[in-house]
Amino acid sequence: MAKIKITLIKSKIGSSKTQVGTIQALGLRKINSSVEHEATPQILGMVAKVSHLVRVEEVK
Repeated sequence: MAKIKITLIKSKIGSSKTQVGTIQALGLRKINSSVEHEATPQILGMVAKVSHLVRVEEVK
């Protein structure tokens, strides 16, 4: 599977509890923090829920 790099670019303040929980489940803590995950359907679904707060890049 392909790997993706997920970076938190906006603050989670003001987001719903479920969105904050999704961000934490992805492993993002602070603004500009990044994590790498496999592009599984579960991870892609989580990214879709918080797409307005994160930036996604494909890792080669």
